[in-house]
Amino acid sequence: MAADAGRRVEVANLLSLGDDLIGVLLDRKDGESLAQAGDGAWMLRSACRSESGDLELQVKEYQEKINSCKEKLDKAKSETVTDEELNALQNEMEEKLQSEQQLRQDLRAVSDELDDLDLQRASIEERKDAVKKKEKDLLKAQSTLSMCVSVTNIMPNFEDRDKISGYIVDKNKKKLDKFEFEKTMPPVEICDKLWKMV
Repeated sequence: MAADAGRRVEVANLLSLGDDLIGVLLDRKDGESLAQAGDGAWMLRSACRSESGDLELQVKEYQEKINSCKEKLDKAKSETVTDEELNALQNEMEEKLQSEQQLRQDLRAVSDELDDLDLQRASIEERKDAVKKKEKDLLKAQSTLSMCVSVTNIMPNFEDRDKISGYIVDKNKKKLDKFEFEKTMPPVEICDKLWKMV
């Protein structure tokens, strides 16, 4: 009985961890992928919780039946029952023990699913960190580009991948002059032409 109480506490801790994981996964700030993972984890957690509760009840019922069988065996031994009755009781107890072993395997499967959820949570946290880093890098790149445009008055066009192109910005005249160079042109020649245009 003490071992079962320890397992119940373990399952309760795992379910609590699952609840915390669901809370993290339901934070919709990190996009659709996190929302889908959160919904899937929520459904899995609900199914695991339901199965866990059912399995605990079944384990408790079987434990009570096993205890009842043991009492019957003890009573039968003290009353010197027939061998047939004793064999029947022993067979019943063995069946109950097999059922209990099956329930324990089911509990292990639920525990494995919860471990898998924990791994998914860690993966999602890593992706969140990667997204934050990319956002920070993007802001840094935008700042660097803005600084380069204000110093050189040249704004590159990153969308045109076939050519080297962009605009020369004249803030005083509020004017943009477009430029284009072939990628085959030497870089030194491109720089000379750009500086002459500025």
